[in-house]
Amino acid sequence: MSTLAPPPMTVIGAGDIAAETDAHRPELLEVVRAAYLAHDAGQSSNPHSSFLRFPHQSRSRIISLPAYLGGEFEVAGNKWIASFPDNTKQGIPRASATLILNDCVTGYPFACMESSIVSATRTAASAVLGAQTLLGARRARRVGIVGTGLIAQHVWRFLRDLDWEIDAFRLFDLDPAAASRFGTVLAEHTKAEIVVADTVEAAFTDCDLVLLATVAGEPHLHDPGLLAHKPVVLHLSLRDLAPEMILAAQNVTDDVDHAVRERTSLHLTEQRTGKRDFVDGTLGDLLRGRLRRDQGRPAIFSPFGLGVLDLAVGKWVHDRVVAAGRGHRESDFFTGVGV
Repeated sequence: MSTLAPPPMTVIGAGDIAAETDAHRPELLEVVRAAYLAHDAGQSSNPHSSFLRFPHQSRSRIISLPAYLGGEFEVAGNKWIASFPDNTKQGIPRASATLILNDCVTGYPFACMESSIVSATRTAASAVLGAQTLLGARRARRVGIVGTGLIAQHVWRFLRDLDWEIDAFRLFDLDPAAASRFGTVLAEHTKAEIVVADTVEAAFTDCDLVLLATVAGEPHLHDPGLLAHKPVVLHLSLRDLAPEMILAAQNVTDDVDHAVRERTSLHLTEQRTGKRDFVDGTLGDLLRGRLRRDQGRPAIFSPFGLGVLDLAVGKWVHDRVVAAGRGHRESDFFTGVGV
């Protein structure tokens, strides 16, 4: 009778992860597409994420995202991601994260990975996949960006590496200096016109693609007139838009049950209307052709951020790092005995 040995544990740090994600963004977009299609086909288990909150720090939280992803991936795991906005005052990033990957035969963990890069990568890839699906091309005449932090930077890198055609950018951040720094980075890589906007409204005006990547905890945008020119809005921060703006648009998310909760803009809209029929469908519906963009309305993509996407990107990175002989492997992690 054959026996199974506990697998080695591989610890993969930010340097190895960034080296893979930075060099292969077009491939990673397809990894995220495959994960969405597997999830749409029912080849996944994605329980609701759990939010650990702190009574003395209302803006801080740690989120647990357990998941299983089958199909070509066949991996389980959990992302443990912290968001402490006040970190930026101390010169360290707001978010930190760890991803654990588990073998689906034995249940044993086989990888522990730094995951803020994995998380930002899957978020950006999801956003850009949603944008190109809703717009129908890798082309935006003018892109408005509200919130010029880490996520916006990752989205921009996907747009750049996937050769999007963009004529102009409109940037807004509550910290104008941050928007200016981001504009300087953009100017090093594109000939597009770059304007730092004085108001958040100016980041919508005449923009056919708008990215919302803030840390807003409640809606701060209330005027449906901002959507009168029918843009595609990537609502990555989930809580910027008041219900009246949601109701003025065609709404797409990644998973309805996940997104309509935790006081997201979609959840607040459900509470106001008493129903969910304002959500037109999912990105999976778009990818499968069951849903099409309504050109007569603005479109809002509000992805909650599924754990299965972290597994897809994390497993892809793990396999490449291990194949290259990188990462730190502990063969006796579970046994205490070297093998």
